[in-house]
Amino acid sequence: MLLSDYLRALARRWWLIVLVAVIAAVGAYVLTSRQPAVYRSTQLVLIQPSRADFGLTEAGRLLLNSMVVYLDSSLIAQQIIDDLQLPTNAQTLMDNKTIAPDTLRLVVQIDVDNGDPAAGEAIAEAWGQALVDYRSRQNQTVAREDRVLALLPDRPTTTQVAPQPMLLTAAAAVLGLIVGVALALALESVESVIVRRREDFRADGINLLAVVPK
Repeated sequence: MLLSDYLRALARRWWLIVLVAVIAAVGAYVLTSRQPAVYRSTQLVLIQPSRADFGLTEAGRLLLNSMVVYLDSSLIAQQIIDDLQLPTNAQTLMDNKTIAPDTLRLVVQIDVDNGDPAAGEAIAEAWGQALVDYRSRQNQTVAREDRVLALLPDRPTTTQVAPQPMLLTAAAAVLGLIVGVALALALESVESVIVRRREDFRADGINLLAVVPK
């Protein structure tokens, strides 16, 4: 088949392509809109050397990974559960959080996913405060000018991360268009061997002698 043949096949079955896309989009929107909302609360912890010194700044940057290891523990999770009196366990709390170092900005980013945005913010802030307290204890063993501080520059910010009905609906519509095009071409391939009109007759080396009228 030539490109023009494909285009004519799609034009004849445009309604099928649109129908499949609409069904996919509506189905995705209905399913996602019924899912419970999930919010992500983000707490940044600023790692700040006590003085403007390159060596001390590099030391703070190297300490970022060890700070993440300290925070990413079931002991800290259980401490937060006890302090906030949360109705969950340490493993579940840890499964719904992400702690990552940012060496460029010298911060530790704490992300907590929760169905209640207020609870998520409280958990994220408590996790950040745990790092602040940890650095305060560590700084007691070094001179004041050699300390690496941990500070909370602001309260946590919260955004909804799931569900995302509009994004998933658009993706489903595009997928529906692709499936619709594939289905239309498949039907065209099946019907290509069926001769209903003079234009449908395609056979190399064979001439059309006559057409039986309706």
